[in-house]
Amino acid sequence: MKRLLITGAAGNLGIEMRARLQDMADTLRLADIGAIDAAGPNEEIHQCDLGDAAAVDAMVEGCDGIVHLGGQSTEASWATIRHANFDGVYNLYEACRKHACNRVVFASSNHAIGFYRQDQVIDNSVYPRPDGLYGVSKVFGEMMASVYHDKFGIETASLRIGSSFPEPRNHRMLSTWLSFDDLAQLIRRIFDVPRLGCPVIYGASANTATFWDNSRTAWIGWSPRDNAEAFRAKIDATMEKPAADAPDVVYQGGGFTADGIHQE
Repeated sequence: MKRLLITGAAGNLGIEMRARLQDMADTLRLADIGAIDAAGPNEEIHQCDLGDAAAVDAMVEGCDGIVHLGGQSTEASWATIRHANFDGVYNLYEACRKHACNRVVFASSNHAIGFYRQDQVIDNSVYPRPDGLYGVSKVFGEMMASVYHDKFGIETASLRIGSSFPEPRNHRMLSTWLSFDDLAQLIRRIFDVPRLGCPVIYGASANTATFWDNSRTAWIGWSPRDNAEAFRAKIDATMEKPAADAPDVVYQGGGFTADGIHQE
């Protein structure tokens, strides 16, 4: 690619993908509402509020592909989530349409299906069961990807990311963990395939204790290599297992399922 845009570039995943995807394009355009570290030799910096349509239009112009990691990344009030994750996603896809940017990686979330139980293994054909306003916003993003694909041919992979950290932090994450290297390899495969369409893919490493079945998207050619099981002994030794009826044990979305609706 000539120019790859990474939104949310100042966030945890944005920083990690910035380092791992350098060779994917002649230029990396890095965007965030907050401050970003100084540009490297093949980088451009854009400060952008996703809720500002004109700013998003300028951010997308000239880009061949987008890794959309930006937006509100946890549960919050309706006003906050609406601005970044509803208006922001609409603004992004409208800019893609106007500027013929036709391939997107959309960072969806396991919280789009958080009310499925952990004793179920689900694939990407299940009906969404979001566990909060944040999860609802990710379902909305997946549907925006779908309509802009069907109407305008913009191809998107919606990644229902589990828990992407240097290592899993608790027992639930032994099932949901996604290593940074596995995420980077998935993004590479999404941009490598000649025809993408609009698939939903679960973003989790090759964890032994998994909730998710990616067999319907095996054609992408992604084979995650890491396994959270390597951290089980450490987690067992450093924290107690939660009670059998705790949200972190019952539901795939964990504690998000027990939260109320956040007010201002």
